[in-house]
Amino acid sequence: MTQTKQRLTAQARRQAVLDTACRVFSRSSYRGATTAEIAREAGISEPILYRHFGSKRDLYLACLDEAWASFRAVAERTIAEDPLKCLGAIADAYMAKGKKMRLIDLWIQALTVSAEDKVIAAALRRQVREVHEFFAEVIRDGQRRGSVHADRDAVAEAWLFVAGGLLATMDSRLGGVLGDDLERVRAERRRWMHP
Repeated sequence: MTQTKQRLTAQARRQAVLDTACRVFSRSSYRGATTAEIAREAGISEPILYRHFGSKRDLYLACLDEAWASFRAVAERTIAEDPLKCLGAIADAYMAKGKKMRLIDLWIQALTVSAEDKVIAAALRRQVREVHEFFAEVIRDGQRRGSVHADRDAVAEAWLFVAGGLLATMDSRLGGVLGDDLERVRAERRRWMHP
């Protein structure tokens, strides 16, 4: 008996291609990954990939958006579960290693091509500012609730939050160059932020 393969809707196929692309970019890089490789792993042809994403750049930008949306959803669930202690859990999620590509990994890849690709540079700039504003608002909310020191500058602290993810990624990519210092930095940040 022959089994027929269930066809995906266009939206489900697009999401499957996007998930595959995020994995491929994670393993490789923006420059190193090819649309042929992504299509092959997604089980489609390149023309089908290009029906969903007009170019490799469009696919990469969609991966940036997907990574931010995924992280933001985790952060918002964390806030809903415990608004008083959410900042540490959000930091853990922001810096966590996992099967899916971290937002910061995509940022580092985008930085390597942003000098030559103004579209990627603009998208990265917009997204970093959006993430920063999200963190600043989480900090302001913590200040209103009394779980973050009221005298901390939310804008400056949010930039330090963004920088912490970059530092953690650098540590990871260089094989633990910071040693125990990374955890010390995180502990000091917690002490500095919370009453």
